[in-house]
Order: sequence, then structure tokens, then C-alpha cells
Amino acid sequence: MKTFDPAFAHTVYFWFKDPDNTADRNLFETSLKKFLDNSAYAKTNFIGKPPKATREVVDGSFTYSLIVTFESAEAQEGYQNEQPHLTFIEECKHLWEKVIVYDSFGVAK
Repeated sequence: MKTFDPAFAHTVYFWFKDPDNTADRNLFETSLKKFLDNSAYAKTNFIGKPPKATREVVDGSFTYSLIVTFESAEAQEGYQNEQPHLTFIEECKHLWEKVIVYDSFGVAK
């Protein structure tokens, strides 16, 4: 098991054009897992779907979330341009209508 790297986190939220389409979801998950398995830069990752929101402050409007950690901002830049990432985008960009990215540096303890 890889250890979560607190240096740099890349959090991505995807909103699908057709979020209930099973074939679209299967394509996305398969392509995303293949990409992450072949990334030279991603240290750890988490692929998620929203639970049923039970509190007003919870935004469950997205279709998928992705959290990837890196050892540095430079490693995250390398990830943006590596072929597995570019292939994933090409295979799946037609599925989403909106993507929001939040990048964060870890706070030193």
C-alpha cells in the first residue's frame, strides 16, 4: 500500500453530461484506473462518488471525485503532461460537462 503524501494534493470534481448512464460510468472508471495505474507521478489516489447528502453543507452535485497526491508541485506538473493522463482526457472528455480542480500544498506539522 502506498502512503499518502501530504506535500501536494490534487482534487478534481467531475460533473457528467449524463450521470445516470452506466456505459459512461464504466468507461470513465476503467480509463481513470488505467491512467492512475500507469502514472509515473501519482503517489496515492482516491476515486469517489457522492453519498446521499444528509447535511446542508454537503455538496453532492458532482458525479465523481478524484484525489491524487504528489511529492511536489513539480511532480504534479509532470503528471499533467504524461501520456497516461492525456489518453484519459482524450477517452473521457466527452463525458463531462464541468470539471473543477482544487490543488493544495500540505500544511507543515
